[in-house]
Amino acid sequence: MNKTEFDLVVVGGGPGGYVAAIRAAQLGLKTALVEANHLGGICLNWGCIPTKALLRASEINHLLHHLGDFGFAADNVRFDLQKVVKRSRQVAGQLSSGVGHLLKKNKVTVFDGFGALAGKDGSRRLLSVTKDGKPVGTLSAKNVILATGARARVLPGLEPDGKLIWSYREAMVPTEMPKSLLVIGSGAIGIEFASFYRNMGAEVTVVEVLDRILPVEDEEISALAHKAFVKQGMTILTGAKLGPITKGANNVSLAVEAGGKTHAITVDRVISAVGIVGNVEKLGLEGTAVTVDRTHVKVDAKCFTGEPGVYAIGDLAGPPWLAHKASHEGVMCVEAIAGHHVHPIDPLNIPGCTYCRPQIASVGLTEARAKEAGHKVRVGRFPFIGNGKAIAMGEPEGLVKTVFDAETGELLGAHMIGAEVTEMIQGYVIARTSELTDAELKETVFPHPTISEAMHEAVLAAYDGALHI
Repeated sequence: MNKTEFDLVVVGGGPGGYVAAIRAAQLGLKTALVEANHLGGICLNWGCIPTKALLRASEINHLLHHLGDFGFAADNVRFDLQKVVKRSRQVAGQLSSGVGHLLKKNKVTVFDGFGALAGKDGSRRLLSVTKDGKPVGTLSAKNVILATGARARVLPGLEPDGKLIWSYREAMVPTEMPKSLLVIGSGAIGIEFASFYRNMGAEVTVVEVLDRILPVEDEEISALAHKAFVKQGMTILTGAKLGPITKGANNVSLAVEAGGKTHAITVDRVISAVGIVGNVEKLGLEGTAVTVDRTHVKVDAKCFTGEPGVYAIGDLAGPPWLAHKASHEGVMCVEAIAGHHVHPIDPLNIPGCTYCRPQIASVGLTEARAKEAGHKVRVGRFPFIGNGKAIAMGEPEGLVKTVFDAETGELLGAHMIGAEVTEMIQGYVIARTSELTDAELKETVFPHPTISEAMHEAVLAAYDGALHI
C-alpha cells in the first residue's frame, strides 16, 4: 500500500469509530477506517451484543422454571450450553458482517491493521498501518479520529488465566456451566454476568469493595437491586477486602472480609470485572500535544485533543464508558470537522443501562447528587406493583423514581428498576434533552396498559398527584 490521501482517517472500528466513518462519508469526506481486529469493536463482538444474547437465554431459562405461575407445565427443562454460546457468537458475527456491509455501502475504505500517528506532511497527518507487527503502508489525512476503545483492567493476583479466573471474554464462551462463581466488581459488567450465571443455575457470590453494589446508580435503586439479587439466591458482600487467591486443580479459594466477618469462599470460577483502561499504547502520541490522563485521552467538548487535526472519541476519551456515548461523539465530532454547528454532549443526558434481572436504567442526577449540587428537590416514586401491565406480565417487582428541582420544575434525574426499563428510559432522556419540566410531563398522555404508565405516575407522585397508589 502506497501513501494514500484521505480527508479523514478513523483509527478503530467499534461503535464510535465505524459510526464516525459512515457519517463522514455521508458528508462527502473521503474516509478511511483502520481496524486491527473485528469490525464492531468490543461492543459488538465481545460486549454489548453477545452478552444480551446470553442474557436473553438466561431469561428464558428462568421463565421455563416458573411456567406454573402462568398455568403451564413442562417436564425435564434443560439447556444446551454449547448452543446457547453458539447463538450468541452467531448474533455477534451477523452484526459484525453487517458493519462491513454498511462501510462498503458508504464507500469507506477499510484497512486491516493497527493504525498509529506517524508525524506530519505539511498540514496533513501521517499514519502508519501495520499488521502482525509488519508494515503495511502509510496513510495521509487532514484529520484523524482515534477510537481505539478500552480493555478490561487487570489487578495483580487476578490475572485471567483462561481456566479458573475469567475476564469478560472467557465468561462469554464457557465450555461448561460452573456450579459456583465469584464475581469481583458490581458495576454493569459484573452484575450482568452475575445475573446470567445465576439465572442459569450457578451459585453466585458478588464482591464489591465499595459500600454498595451498582455504585453509580441512585442509592435507593442500588438497595432495591441488592434486595432482588439476594432474593434470587445471590450472595452479595459489600465493603469487602479480598485476601490472596489460592488456585486448586479446578477451583479457587480466598478469604473475603466484609461486614466485620471473614468469609472463606471456594468457587469453581472467578470473573474479574473491576473496570477498564484505555487503549492508548503505541498510538504514536509521543511528541504530540495529546494529553493522557489515567490511560484516557483528554478532549474538549467537541472531542479535540489539542493536537491539530487529531480527535478522540468513545472509551478512549474517558467516561461514561458506553457504546451509545461513543456513537454520538463520533457523529458530533465528524460534523464539527465538516464545519457544521454542533451541540456538545451533556454527560447528564446520557442514559445508563444494566441488563440484569430486574433491569436498571437511569439518566441525570441521583437524589444525593442533586442535593449536593444545591438543588431543593421534589422526589416522586411509583412501584410496579401499582401498574396493571407489570402485574399482568408477572413482573410486579420494580420502581420508577423521579427527581425534580422544586423551584423550576426541571427534571434533574430519573432512575428505574424493573422489567423493560432499559427500553423506557429514553422517554426521560428526551424530556431532559428537550428541557421539559414537570408541567409538560404531567400533561403527556401515556398509553394504557403499558409499564411506561409508571413513568407518568412517578412524575405525578413528585407533586402528590399519583393516582394508582
